[in-house]
Amino acid sequence: MSDLFDYTVRLGDDALIAAQRTAEWIAAAPQLEEDVALGNIGLDQLGQARSLLQYAGSLDGRTEDDLAYFREEREFRNLQLCELPNGDFAHAMARLLYFATYQHLLYEELRTCADETLAGVAGKAVKEVAYHVDHATQWVLRLGDGTEESHRRMQAALEALWPYTGEMFESDELIGRLAVAVDPAPLRAEWERRVLAVIDESTCSRPEASYQHTGGRSGRHTEHLGYLLAELQHVARSHPGATW
Repeated sequence: MSDLFDYTVRLGDDALIAAQRTAEWIAAAPQLEEDVALGNIGLDQLGQARSLLQYAGSLDGRTEDDLAYFREEREFRNLQLCELPNGDFAHAMARLLYFATYQHLLYEELRTCADETLAGVAGKAVKEVAYHVDHATQWVLRLGDGTEESHRRMQAALEALWPYTGEMFESDELIGRLAVAVDPAPLRAEWERRVLAVIDESTCSRPEASYQHTGGRSGRHTEHLGYLLAELQHVARSHPGATW
């Protein structure tokens, strides 16, 4: 496998697993308008995943479907943040704020890289993710500065997911070797500035520094990814080669 394949799979897996979690909210969101909004966000994430996994597959002779449906859990390279269960709606919005802000900063850098395909995907995705950030921001503010109950739930969500944010900014040997890769470590300061500004405005307290979970980039996941993949991959594995 090439470094470019591995790097592209990382980004594609992030988007794919995030899309699957987002899709779980369709018909379960707190209002009809939010069903539509989250459906659109999930489609954006799925579109990013398709473009990235299609490109990755072209590098080693596989298709996007092969990579999405016929890899085992330990072969996925997504951030653990993306695979965590949805929890309540506050958790969904906290995760979207954390993840989309990271994606926006990453794609802003990636759209100027020397790889034309990655730059093209990033150039389109950065516009989509800007909306995701705005959508999450509005809900964090609304819930955090709302009722006593909504504030409690928003605070709990921000704190529960914070220990999974450090993994987004880990660098490694692959990043160092691959010229077109974006080193995420320098993005952390700006990510914290943007995210903490939202948290402050929401009247929630900033999450305290805590143990940071890691391992997703090397295939070590939480117990939740296996259940997610069982649902995601069930039809393709039950009817391999089927078309419609």
